[in-house]
Amino acid sequence: MTAQLHLGVFYTGVGPQFLWDDPSNAAHTEIETYVSVARTMERGLFDAFFLGEGLRVRENRGRVHALDVAGRPDAITQLSALAGATTKIGLVATQNTTYNYPADLARRLASLDYVSGGRAGWNIVTTDNAWTGANFRHGGWLAHERRYERATQFVEAAKALWAGPAEADTDLVRLRAEPTVPPSPQGRPVLFQAGDSPGGRELAARHADVVFSANTAYDKAAAYAADLRDRLARHGRSADAVRILPGASVILGDTPCDAAERAEEIRRRQLNPQRAIAFLEQYWGQDLSSFDPHGPLPDIEPAEGELDPSRGTISVEHRTGKLERIQQWRDLAEAKKLSIHELVLEVEPRHHAFVGTPGQVADEWARYAKDRVVDGFNLTPHLVPGTIDEVVDRLVPELQDRGVYRTEYTGTTLREHLELP
Repeated sequence: MTAQLHLGVFYTGVGPQFLWDDPSNAAHTEIETYVSVARTMERGLFDAFFLGEGLRVRENRGRVHALDVAGRPDAITQLSALAGATTKIGLVATQNTTYNYPADLARRLASLDYVSGGRAGWNIVTTDNAWTGANFRHGGWLAHERRYERATQFVEAAKALWAGPAEADTDLVRLRAEPTVPPSPQGRPVLFQAGDSPGGRELAARHADVVFSANTAYDKAAAYAADLRDRLARHGRSADAVRILPGASVILGDTPCDAAERAEEIRRRQLNPQRAIAFLEQYWGQDLSSFDPHGPLPDIEPAEGELDPSRGTISVEHRTGKLERIQQWRDLAEAKKLSIHELVLEVEPRHHAFVGTPGQVADEWARYAKDRVVDGFNLTPHLVPGTIDEVVDRLVPELQDRGVYRTEYTGTTLREHLELP
């Protein structure tokens, strides 16, 4: 029997993947947008609508980052509204373990699971930036591994609450609580986890039902799957206990050339001149807004400190060799006569995307399914609803023709859609 691919949509709240200024993008604060997208996904027999969320609007240089969406309603609130407008699609809420409390969040997630008839999921995230902490009277952030230490304790407490009355009193966790929401048909929300660091992988191996991996290219996906399955075995879990759904950007065209041209245009629009300046600011450690993105690289030396030391993984690179990196960029820009924007387009890492005709992409995905390097994909659209409409109308039929995608729902809960043990 051929392995079946599972599909979701990661509808993020911030970030460069959306073409925010495109007039075809639907309003990101209107419930009608979410209802329309979720119903299209149900028509395409998707597993889950995966709603990203930020607890505070993203900042750059201490100000609201105008290149991201300006915020939208709480994820659980949005998904609760969708529960009444849909009948099958899973509803996954991104919720933070750094700035929430276990008993409160467990109750709200159990409520979404109950009112949706067992279709809820929790995307477990930690947060590393100081501007989010300021919303919660912290004004700071936890070190990377400390975030995953807290997240592990948090998830263990939530699972205990969903299983019944919970009580714990140790050096790390003090909790005494009674569940107030009946269990749903699937028992508890499905747990999603997206961290790729050693701490994130351990959290996934111990507790996750689904991992949202960034390892999308075939070789990286295969290595990630092997590592995760080794970790699952060490925690006494079967290799089939967790579904692996890496993020996937899909760009379709009528011909391979057409798809490649669309992909390049989308990349230039995603990484636009303003984002190029913001990218360099994180290395120069200072405001570069006075420099022309179509002009030469800044002729000033970078600051010793960091513009925002709480921005996670990029900070590590700042502290380890940023002067050498900037000199390499200057040499490259001089040799190729590159502007700021052109340089950033060249040096900013390209994220793996599936680019081609619907048949080509379906063939590639069928290979991933056959080799079990993934269990499916979580789509990251650049246009909403345009990208999702294209996948449902053009790619899904090709996958069904190859026998790697369902032709009907066979269950009603998210756990059943994902065929979880």
